[in-house]
Amino acid sequence: MLDGSIHPDYADVASSLIRQIPKDDRSGAAVCVYHDGKSVVDIWGGNKDADGNPWQQDTTAPSFSTTKGVVSTLVHILVDQGKAGYDDPIAKHWPEFGARGKEAITIKQALCHEAGLYRLAEMVHRREELLDWEHMKRVIADAEPAHRPGGRHGYHALTYGWLMGGLIEAITGKSFQAVLQEELIDPLQLDGMYIGMPHNELYRRAKLTNGRFEPPEVKQGWRESLADWTEMALEKVGVELAEFRAAMLPFAEGFDWNDEDVVQACIPAANGQFTARSLARMYAMIAGGGELDGVRVLSEERVRAMSEVQSRSRDKVLFVPMHWRMGYHRVFTLGVSAPNGFGHYGYGGSGAFCDPSRNLAVAMVLNSGSGSPTGDSRMVRVARASIKAVDRLH
Repeated sequence: MLDGSIHPDYADVASSLIRQIPKDDRSGAAVCVYHDGKSVVDIWGGNKDADGNPWQQDTTAPSFSTTKGVVSTLVHILVDQGKAGYDDPIAKHWPEFGARGKEAITIKQALCHEAGLYRLAEMVHRREELLDWEHMKRVIADAEPAHRPGGRHGYHALTYGWLMGGLIEAITGKSFQAVLQEELIDPLQLDGMYIGMPHNELYRRAKLTNGRFEPPEVKQGWRESLADWTEMALEKVGVELAEFRAAMLPFAEGFDWNDEDVVQACIPAANGQFTARSLARMYAMIAGGGELDGVRVLSEERVRAMSEVQSRSRDKVLFVPMHWRMGYHRVFTLGVSAPNGFGHYGYGGSGAFCDPSRNLAVAMVLNSGSGSPTGDSRMVRVARASIKAVDRLH
């Protein structure tokens, strides 16, 4: 059963959500859809943890790379305010970042994953490093690019957050969380948007049903030979598994995204805790030309710039064309087309996007994580149901 509210024209969205919540007494999810600046779907169901506590209206869920869309939006807001320009070298605002050949990397290149700073495995060696915000900013500032910046793009799976978050702090002179609060949470009255969750809000969070990441087992015997053959075959067609591995968690020890110290750390590429409602409201603002409920956050000109595709070539880390905008990728759907849509999906199936041509925003959060670094079929199916509902109305 689902709680919340839904316009009858969007009943298929509810049906899609019901089919996707595992019947295991520990999994849940929430979906929110805005059309023409109004909430038409705001539903949730299932449970938020292994104790069987029900998903509530204010439950937040860990959303992995969906977090990157929020961080990117903050950068665009600062550019819109005239505090920076897309063609500015990052080092103009953050001088320490100019080390090791990075003095010319621009904000636009970083937003488009063209900075060549995705090889996390070469930068850190212990779990605790990822939880230390100031340390990770220094690590990024001192890192050496894997390739000539601007020449190619490789998904900055985890490093994107410290790169863009450090830039945001350098531009504003304020903490990352303060900028998030002032520029998005307060103006849009968001009820659940945390990147580094305060201790007194932890009671709200859903816990991942499979939050612990273990290092891959050592390959032996025929398995080693088969894995090596597969890797060589993929590399012949341009798929570089070494780059994928280097961009992900590099530790020989496990890493649990449910741990309280991880949830409270600032990891702006991966550990956002969101309600679907907050994500949908942010993207509804973008879909509406930068305005929602009479509050203007971005100019219409800025939204047009954000929506422009910057690259259609295959990503070095993710292997597929992501059609990168500045900080967002294309909307993945099934059976419907959304060429003007953009947003960000995350591991485990969460995701959020806008389609300005339809004035549509869709968001989904959940706790039964699985799938690829950019999610699985769940957000894709919710996107399809939402888009089809809007198209039937026009």
